[in-house]
Amino acid sequence: MKLTIFLLLMAKPEWLSLDRAERAEIADKALGAAFGDGTVTFRFFDAEAFNARVSDVAVIEADTPQAYYFAMERLRDTPLLANPYYEIVEIVPAYEDGYREFENAN
Repeated sequence: MKLTIFLLLMAKPEWLSLDRAERAEIADKALGAAFGDGTVTFRFFDAEAFNARVSDVAVIEADTPQAYYFAMERLRDTPLLANPYYEIVEIVPAYEDGYREFENAN
């Protein structure tokens, strides 16, 4: 089963104060370093117009918990989290249709 993780994030004022070109450069470099090895997939969703608690949602898919863990360790070493430009509000791991896998296994 593929592990899906919803990473709820809040952009910090330090991030928002950068111009958009700077943000793009930092994000591209950081996300490439964290997720560029092909062991996980990464999608990013903007939520700030609809939610006051989180500004962004990252959806990460990994074949193993280890692949996810290693990607997160690499991400923590980037300015996105180490500076920090983003705060992790919540991490929600899930298995898509996990109950079906369970029922099929029994």
